[in-house]
Amino acid sequence: MKLGILITTDKHPDAVIGITKSALSKGHTVTLFHMDGGTKLLGHPSFTALCSTQGVKMSFCDHSAKGLNVSTEGLPSDIVCGSQFDNANMNHDSDRVITL
Repeated sequence: MKLGILITTDKHPDAVIGITKSALSKGHTVTLFHMDGGTKLLGHPSFTALCSTQGVKMSFCDHSAKGLNVSTEGLPSDIVCGSQFDNANMNHDSDRVITL
C-alpha cells in the first residue's frame, strides 16, 4: 500500500514519524508533503532524516515555506522543493491519504 501524509501543521511531528515508521515496518511506502505550517518541520533534523529512509518520499510547497520564512537551505537533497502539483501527485498515487 502507498500511504500519503499531508502535513499542514507543525504540531504533530512525533505522530508523523511514528505513523511513517509503522507503515514502513508493514512493507508500505510513504509519501510526505508539507504545506502551510507543516513546512516549519523542515527545520527539525530528526524529522527531515525520514527522507533518507528507504520507502519514504518527501516534498514541500515552496510557496508555503517562503510565505512563513522557513529556511530551506541545507535540506537533504532527497527532499523535493515543489508545489501543489507534488501534493496532487501524492493524492493521485496514494492508496490512502491522511492529514495532520
